[in-house]
Amino acid sequence: MARTNMRTTRTEPATGELLTLHVLRRARISPNFARVTLGGGDIARFVPMGYDQWFRLVLPVAGGTLEAAPKKLDTLSYLRFLTVSSATRPVIRNYSVRAFRPDGPGGPELDVDVVLHGSPEDGTAGPASTWARTCEEGDPVGLLDEGTTFRLPEGVRRILLVADETGLPALVNTLASLPGDVVGHALVEIPDEADRQELGGPAGVEVTWLPRGGVGGDGRGAGAVGALARQAACALPLPEEPAYCWAVGEQALATGVRRHWVAGGLPKTHVTFCGYWRARH
Repeated sequence: MARTNMRTTRTEPATGELLTLHVLRRARISPNFARVTLGGGDIARFVPMGYDQWFRLVLPVAGGTLEAAPKKLDTLSYLRFLTVSSATRPVIRNYSVRAFRPDGPGGPELDVDVVLHGSPEDGTAGPASTWARTCEEGDPVGLLDEGTTFRLPEGVRRILLVADETGLPALVNTLASLPGDVVGHALVEIPDEADRQELGGPAGVEVTWLPRGGVGGDGRGAGAVGALARQAACALPLPEEPAYCWAVGEQALATGVRRHWVAGGLPKTHVTFCGYWRARH
């Protein structure tokens, strides 16, 4: 079970009902990332909130449809969803909005960046990684919006953001959403130097990239995943002025950094953390 305090910092979305979108295009943007752009369908009902907005991505299984997908994620509908045969039951995975454009060539567009791991050919790739490599224009997908968890306290203008590659899309969107007078530091651990991305955001936020030198992010024998970001975050002195800190990614990274911040005197209310996944050693 992922460890997080997201429930206490969450801002709920305008609608939590299932939206059906379609693949517009896909691209391999770096050695370990693919970008799938979605649009059409119910895209007009999607309300962008910026920051670390996340959603449940609902993927039909091979040859399947979204008919069995839950229309919303309450307890009853999810239990009903679990009774559907795994042969036809869509797959649900959590992802963040990498970018939203209201004025794409054919209408609004939503980018989803997916970390690639394993191989679809030998069955070592997960369902989302396989989808990001093989989806075609027009393919349907479902989206259940979950809102945001990043919540900058009133009057605070200093931040520290920490993420591994799975948190990079949320970090990028958060930087783009921040007020221009925010200052601080962002630490981003990535598998490879070539996985760096162009970042926007306030000029006063310094970004440090921490490439692992090709070690992937699937956790299979990758005990070092998250260690670079955790060490770098714990080495930074905590600011004397009020600050807000946010850490996401591999569970040991998120919980370890949060523990360090709180032990250093940062109020728990000024920390948001979430273990997006857990490495298997």
